Amino acid sequence: MNIFWKNGEMFIRDVLNHIPEPKPNYNTVATQIKFLEDKGFLTRKPVSNTYLYCPAISEKEYSGSTISTVVKNYYNNSYMSVVSQFVEEEKMDIEELKALIAQIENKRR
Repeated sequence: MNIFWKNGEMFIRDVLNHIPEPKPNYNTVATQIKFLEDKGFLTRKPVSNTYLYCPAISEKEYSGSTISTVVKNYYNNSYMSVVSQFVEEEKMDIEELKALIAQIENKRR
């Protein structure tokens, strides 16, 4: 998806051009793109005898839904538990926590 988010709509051969060596074969990439389409992350438009694939969701939308799923499945749907774990594991210091609180307060105004 990162390739699509960075470059926009593309054909499978264009995706292959953005993959570093050693490149997978065309069919492997096509299978992965089909998987992403089936999951609703990509859409396709017929062009001549092939398809042009486009991102169906933005990177921000994807990140938000992924985080929501993690919070729901592992933190009993509690964002406070997530932040609390970051503080307990010293992955978030008091200054970052204060900045987060200020950001929340500013959004509510």
